[in-house]
Amino acid sequence: MIIAPLTQTPHHTAELVDLVNYCQNIEANLAIKMAEQDDIFQLNAYYRRPGGEFWGALTDDGRLVGCIGLLPLDDDTAVLKKFFTYPDFRGRPHRLGLALYDTLLTAAKARGLKRLVLDTPENEHRSHSFYERQGFTRIDRDQFGVSYAFPDRDSRYYELRLE
Repeated sequence: MIIAPLTQTPHHTAELVDLVNYCQNIEANLAIKMAEQDDIFQLNAYYRRPGGEFWGALTDDGRLVGCIGLLPLDDDTAVLKKFFTYPDFRGRPHRLGLALYDTLLTAAKARGLKRLVLDTPENEHRSHSFYERQGFTRIDRDQFGVSYAFPDRDSRYYELRLE
């Protein structure tokens, strides 16, 4: 398995749409349309141009099985976005979620960020547990102090202080 910045090829974009759709709509039944999240169709403009990154996890045969994005909002704060893995790669033996998260965290610290924020649907309890184990604390939306577009599905908000 390799985790690297995802190249926006037509093939990888199609796999990314499949991954996001599976995790959000088939597995979690959130009914989020791709039109509500056009960031996955413009990784360079949305993530990389403001100084962030979007990583993909590829199997040895090149299949996309996980992703995570870092979107800087200002000099101090970034959003953890589009954190998805197929179920077969969660937990042991792969621990892909932790590997993707560690990649993002290393990059955020290297960039000098002081805070990560994120939104996640209220009914995504598995995600909540992961974020809380990593030291994120739940906050109210008005505590973000920043704004960004996301498909709100009764969201829960978290932050992690990196200082």
